[in-house]
Amino acid sequence: MYNKKRAYPVPNYGANQDTTQQNYAIPPPPSLHSQVDSSQIPLTNQQQPNVVTGAPGGGVYGSAQVDHLSQSMAGMNVQDPYTQQQQVGGSYSPYGMYGQPQQSLQQPSLQQPLQQQQQQPLQQQQQQYSPALPMNQLYSTDLLKETPPPIADLQFPPPPIILAPGTTLTNNPESNSSPDYFRSTLNVVPTTSSLLKKSKLPLALIVRPYISLHDSTEPIPVVSDSIISRCRRCRSYINPFVQFTEQGKRWRCNFCALQNDVPGGFDIDKNTSQVRNRMDRIELNYGVVEFIAPPEYMVRPPQPLVYVFILDVSINSITNGLLATVTRTILDSLDRIPDSNQRARVAFLAVDSSLSFFTIPKDDEVDKEISMMIVSDLDNVLIPSPDSLLVNLKESRKNIEKLLNNFTNFFQDNKDTGSALGPALKSAHQLVQSIGGKIVCFSSSLPNLGIGKLALRDENAVSGKTKEASALLTPTNSFYKSFAVECNKSQITVDMFLTGSSYQDVATLSNLPRYTAGQTHFYPAWTANSVEDITKLTKEISNHLSMNIELEAVLRVRGSSGIRMSGFYGNFFNRSSDLCSFPTFPRDQSYVIEMSIDEYISKPYVYMQCAVLHTTSYGERRIRVMTLGLPTSKDLKDVYASADQLAITNYYTHKAIEKTLSSSLNDSREYLNKVLIDILSMYKKEIVPGNMGSSSPLQLCTNLRMLPLLLQSLIKHIGFRSGKVPSDHRSSALNKLSTLPLNKLINYIYPTIYSLHSMTDDCGLPFEGEDDPYDIPPKRHGEIVLPESINATINNFEKYGLYLINNTSELFLYIGGDAVPQLVNDVFGIENLNDVKIGKCELPILENEFNIRIRNIINKIREGEDCITFLNLYVVRGPSSNENAFTPSRDIIPLRMWSMSELVEDKVKKISN
Repeated sequence: MYNKKRAYPVPNYGANQDTTQQNYAIPPPPSLHSQVDSSQIPLTNQQQPNVVTGAPGGGVYGSAQVDHLSQSMAGMNVQDPYTQQQQVGGSYSPYGMYGQPQQSLQQPSLQQPLQQQQQQPLQQQQQQYSPALPMNQLYSTDLLKETPPPIADLQFPPPPIILAPGTTLTNNPESNSSPDYFRSTLNVVPTTSSLLKKSKLPLALIVRPYISLHDSTEPIPVVSDSIISRCRRCRSYINPFVQFTEQGKRWRCNFCALQNDVPGGFDIDKNTSQVRNRMDRIELNYGVVEFIAPPEYMVRPPQPLVYVFILDVSINSITNGLLATVTRTILDSLDRIPDSNQRARVAFLAVDSSLSFFTIPKDDEVDKEISMMIVSDLDNVLIPSPDSLLVNLKESRKNIEKLLNNFTNFFQDNKDTGSALGPALKSAHQLVQSIGGKIVCFSSSLPNLGIGKLALRDENAVSGKTKEASALLTPTNSFYKSFAVECNKSQITVDMFLTGSSYQDVATLSNLPRYTAGQTHFYPAWTANSVEDITKLTKEISNHLSMNIELEAVLRVRGSSGIRMSGFYGNFFNRSSDLCSFPTFPRDQSYVIEMSIDEYISKPYVYMQCAVLHTTSYGERRIRVMTLGLPTSKDLKDVYASADQLAITNYYTHKAIEKTLSSSLNDSREYLNKVLIDILSMYKKEIVPGNMGSSSPLQLCTNLRMLPLLLQSLIKHIGFRSGKVPSDHRSSALNKLSTLPLNKLINYIYPTIYSLHSMTDDCGLPFEGEDDPYDIPPKRHGEIVLPESINATINNFEKYGLYLINNTSELFLYIGGDAVPQLVNDVFGIENLNDVKIGKCELPILENEFNIRIRNIINKIREGEDCITFLNLYVVRGPSSNENAFTPSRDIIPLRMWSMSELVEDKVKKISN
């Protein structure tokens, strides 16, 4: 419908002012459908002028786009993925060449009995396992010359995992777990602990068992016949990497090499009762599968889905409109709560300086009414009439709706300033401890009564100083951690929605979700007077309630011989040394598992397996199993060539948070600098050809070239940056850094910025071509096309331009102070830029091409199948050429500085420009 591009003229700043800019690009690589001559691809960037094209009226439409994808792929030896026949785990990645395995590669036969191998000399066995397979080739990059950094790298998949043919039973390309679920910081594992230590690189796993909020958008192969075969010794699950021996009667575990009997019925089709081809079984073909568990995997009958809502009814909650907004949202979201088997239960508890319980009769009990019972004794709370407090959602639906419709009437004249959150939590725990479930708290007040009461901290005395972390970012009351541990034992998760306009002690309250697999959602200065605030809160609450939930879940990660899981990071509780407990399993979080090498690894591959035992919200016990195979090497070059810069960033983020909470913010910043210096120094000393000495350029392998930028951006993040930052904001940022899935985390550290005034004609419109998984980012038919992102620096911002900044928390629409009236009118419907409403708002709905395309882009970014977050839009007006002639309003400068703080490539002093 809209295929004509509008050109916006550039304001004339002066006859001597050059409005063009110089960019650095490299000719694009040859087509992926043709053979590539690696000798013709340059290894370093060449400076080429970026010509600015003319536009009608004597102006220009905008600076030409830098082809970041071409930049990023230049200097790499990219093979045609369509002609490569070797097995590569995960998606295609342009991180270097991976060649054909040598024909002489010796691999043990899939059918060779274990006894025959054991009779061979140890030296001969090790020769059999000699990794003759070519690894990813190493390419070095001069970081000093490669400016601006090629940010398209941030959207690349990890370096490919190269497996020899025959490594898996069926050679199915999905035999190895997808990096969306299971991802390693190193896709080639060092054979010894000393080699790992020498490399200065971490060995860890990024685990995300669920990548979508709903099962319907996450199709996973399911083994439905309840036949689960596990190793008798290490308890790993049968997977595509095992080997069958003794004419298929037994299978050899790829983790510990023990032979196990094949279970009866393994080759029988459940539906037809006929013998089928064993290699058609799902668990032998896919790296991510789900088993329907037999009864022996159940400790008790499947629990129902339970929600206990704790609602703040103090004067703060009444004044800012939280109570009315939350009750209306819950009412509107009742149909979204997963309740296919009609077993879901709900309860409501109001809290100020006392506790209010609500008895809700069944709909068919017409002689009974809803009643409210108030308990004022906070030291020894007795729950009145517990049987009618927690009710079946289906059986009491009409009365639940009636209660929510009238809830605010009960407290509309309430002037109570108290908040007895601790006693309310204990009461909710007592109500559901025999069942388990979720406690969802909505609060606008600092808990100030009863057990768990908190007090204001003196931020001014320590903010920005050495003791800031210990004084402001650590819990002040031990109740919340100890109570969270009790909740975990009772299979109860606590989620917090905090909307106070003043201090709420996020650092202390966040312990509740941290140890119960929940989340802390923070909305500073939230008010129902803002439509945008209401929209964000209601959408996120509704998305939270609609999420498919796994109940009574435990997670365990196993490694093959020589690999040990040594560290665990994320929101859960370690029930034992390697067992992570999740009362309910969230869909929008990920976890980091650190690994160590305990012994020499002589085999060409190591394996990791993550298993999540859980109960679905509809009462079925299941096990989600993810299996990952990685090659090993004695060569540091192989290790570096297969290092995953995004996964490494995720690992160091957790380590920096740990350093902050145990020491100080300054120590965490120094830690991030130190690990970066150690990696660069090691690379220069051990890998740079000829060790060129102090005059050598600052080099790093191509697949890690964004790591320095990411770690330095992390230091500038609100969670770690120096200076005065409100402790609630900093604590909330640390919570998000420790739980965000990898793709969201990278965007949170390094914001994505789009230049809208110069985007191509197809941006903001549905993609009309065929699905292209090899495009960066992948394009799918019918989906809105997003512009190419630009580097996060003020040098890319024109005073006449229009830019969209996305940091996964907010969206900033930045319009230059010298934007022409035509652009202003197309976007906002008015011609005078000074009349544009700034701050938190929505774009007006206009019937012109450019406005529609921008709204499509914003809506596309706000879409989220993997998180509940809804991004508010902030309109920011940049400085104009004549701004010195008048004083801008007081609201403009703080908002401008906030948005400019997202330009992480700039020095701090540039933020105020």
